[in-house]
Amino acid sequence: MQSYATHAEMKDATGRNTDPEKRDSEFVPDYENPFGNEETGEVKYRTLEWWQCGMIMIAETISLGILSLPSAMATLGLVPCIILIIGLGLVATYTGYVLGQFKLAYPHIHSMADAGEVMLGRFGREVLGAAQLLFLIFIMGSHILTFIVMMNTLTEHGTCSIVFGVVGLVISFVCCLPRTLRKVSWMSISSFASIVAAVLITMIAIGVQRPGSGHVDVTTSPAFYEAFLAVTNIVFAYAGHVAFFGFISEMKVPTEYPRTLYMLQGTNTTMYTVTAIVIYRYGGADVASPALGSTGPLLSKIAYGIAIPTIVIAGVINGHVACKYIYVRLFRGTDLMHQRSVRSIGTWVVIGLVLWTIAWIIAEAIPVFNDLLSLITALFASWFTYGMSGIFWLFLNKGRYTESKRKVFLTGVNLIIFAIGACLCGLGLYVSGKSIHDNPSSASFSCADNSE
Repeated sequence: MQSYATHAEMKDATGRNTDPEKRDSEFVPDYENPFGNEETGEVKYRTLEWWQCGMIMIAETISLGILSLPSAMATLGLVPCIILIIGLGLVATYTGYVLGQFKLAYPHIHSMADAGEVMLGRFGREVLGAAQLLFLIFIMGSHILTFIVMMNTLTEHGTCSIVFGVVGLVISFVCCLPRTLRKVSWMSISSFASIVAAVLITMIAIGVQRPGSGHVDVTTSPAFYEAFLAVTNIVFAYAGHVAFFGFISEMKVPTEYPRTLYMLQGTNTTMYTVTAIVIYRYGGADVASPALGSTGPLLSKIAYGIAIPTIVIAGVINGHVACKYIYVRLFRGTDLMHQRSVRSIGTWVVIGLVLWTIAWIIAEAIPVFNDLLSLITALFASWFTYGMSGIFWLFLNKGRYTESKRKVFLTGVNLIIFAIGACLCGLGLYVSGKSIHDNPSSASFSCADNSE
């Protein structure tokens, strides 16, 4: 194993690794591996093949939110929506690539908190760490809420919604017990299969039933408020970047990350585009969001039933990332992460139980949960998916912005990406705040049916 002093000589003035070979997993020094020396550990984390990491990223990113895109297309019109889906997908691909560059430049990074510490010291670590954790917990809560809606749909409100919430909490917690992403990756395959099947059933059902008039608007003229809400549905369909540092950290060969990223972005951009076009074509201007509501009660139940794995596992993956952030922060630099001791396993279990309980409380307690979730995602996803990547690139290339025409061009691109993140945040906060103000709240911890 190479010593710190020797390896330090391989870095440039910004602290970046200049020896590409040292970036492959078998050569990464202990101080650069967030999990320390894994050679003798009982539990090993850096075990993901590139395609396994890709399946996890797909399962984390693509969930039932894909079925909100036909409604967005109905609001924005066919052509503008296609341009936005493909355009934002390309931007998300580039920003994801920049995250990979930042990770390879600073191999010790495991979370947004670590990236914040690189740029702004302890202040940056605490701000980005708190933002990442808060965002992930709200995503976990949204999946518990979706689980409740699904159970109410399948059982026709067979019991109190709070009971369904507790069931969702228990299932999510149990699935989150494995400490390595490699074990979670096998669950992600079933998640991907279930969402593909649910989308296909929805597309076929709407294609057969044709609830719409058959008229397709190439362009529309919606109010700004309605248009931006539709745009946020597209933006947040790509909002998986918050977990990418953690995923790359558990890859066997981190330099293979680009092919993982292209696997994700090629899959989700294609699915988003095809699903939105087909369902909008046959569902019409009044297509429901999610589109399952346009297929009728029986087929809606079938599609929801098939989608159970993705409803649960997409939330579990985000929950795993949230738990791992706290776990690594507690035990970094020790051998406890690699042990199967009572303390190691017990700490992981307690962290998971606490975070999932908080997520359940949020899902049950906040009357206008969807509006508040939109507020949180506007505040954080706009930065984690878009704006922060521009900041990372500018930090990596500090002092070299004008050294070539290519650098000048990329500097302009990343300034624009930063501006996109800022605009999405500012306008998203305005739209979410207006929605919270306009919509009446419902009761907290209610047994009422929330599937209608």
